[in-house]
Amino acid sequence: MRKFIALACFLAVLSVSALAVDTSTGFPRAEVFGGYQYTHLEGGGSANGFNFAANGNFNDWFGVAFDLGSAYQSVGGVSANNYTYTFGPVLSLRANKAYTPFVHALIGGDHASASFSGFSAGANGFALLAGGGVDGNVNRNLAIRVVQADWMLLHGDGGTSSKNVRLSFGVVFKF
Repeated sequence: MRKFIALACFLAVLSVSALAVDTSTGFPRAEVFGGYQYTHLEGGGSANGFNFAANGNFNDWFGVAFDLGSAYQSVGGVSANNYTYTFGPVLSLRANKAYTPFVHALIGGDHASASFSGFSAGANGFALLAGGGVDGNVNRNLAIRVVQADWMLLHGDGGTSSKNVRLSFGVVFKF
């Protein structure tokens, strides 16, 4: 797991080089998203939380994203948390100035934990997110993420959970 985190950090630092790209073509060098996240986890019901992402764009259609998601729920006195930290390529279609659709495939890690009456347990695993969304452009530096929908595959402690969905909504700042 430490090697994977080191690789993720290296790729995130490498994507910072995208900030040196000339923006005279009209695309943002970097985008930062923050917003609400609704997650439906297989066998675990629904959870609410937040989603944060940072993209470094190499040109008007290709970028690299780092995504951090967190979902929380409490049922019958049991509090459950699920965190995903992923990175990967993002493809955007910037043909229309009013909106920007995108798709991404992100890989990384997952941390799930639960607590009940002072007892707690947690587990780490692998996460794969595939999906996309649409940003409604307000101006050159601001957009509203109308929707981001992701299918999530989570694998940890010998089990795989593949019937997971994450929906995110929020604000995108463009630099």
